[in-house]
Amino acid sequence: MDFAAELESVLPPDLPRREVVIAKASRHLEMIAEANRTMNLTRIVDPREAAIKHVLDAVLPWRRFARANRVLDAGTGAGFPGLPLAIVLPDVQFILSESIQKKARFVQAVVNWLALPNVTVVAARAEDYLKTNPVTWVTARAVAPVSKTVDLFGAAVGRGARCLLYKGPDADQEIAEAAPRLKRSRIQATVVARYDLPFECGTRTLVELKRG
Repeated sequence: MDFAAELESVLPPDLPRREVVIAKASRHLEMIAEANRTMNLTRIVDPREAAIKHVLDAVLPWRRFARANRVLDAGTGAGFPGLPLAIVLPDVQFILSESIQKKARFVQAVVNWLALPNVTVVAARAEDYLKTNPVTWVTARAVAPVSKTVDLFGAAVGRGARCLLYKGPDADQEIAEAAPRLKRSRIQATVVARYDLPFECGTRTLVELKRG
């Protein structure tokens, strides 16, 4: 599978460390394809779809994390969006939390193989990690509706962390449904970006939660 060629064709030309991202992210995708034969990491295995939905999708908001000290990727799964972002931003510390042990072990193996010193893998729930560990940002992709996210990460946001959620086209509806919880928690939810992924791979909406 030629993941590198697909990444070369879809990643933005102004992406920092673009050639490094292509080399390391393509190996990450290869390791996912290999591991997927024995464990259910992802249904997305087509090279173009994986390049877009896993890597391009992960790195497009990289500027929002560029000045962070510590970013927690909650429920990282096979390593998204945390690993591609960590490759783009080597000076930012990324903590990838994954409560399913075999997935956490896989992500740790990828981190070791790719030699990413700015990444720590935690085999625990993000909300438990946040009880004793401050972070600058929490990010999550397809983890929970906004209302549930407020329950999970509201305390961290109340202490000053920000949360960037990778959402689909129904984000506005999720925000509306979460309005009572947001108000009680004194948290603001704002759509900060909305765009279509190439080759009709879906609509992405980025929602930021911050202390109100």
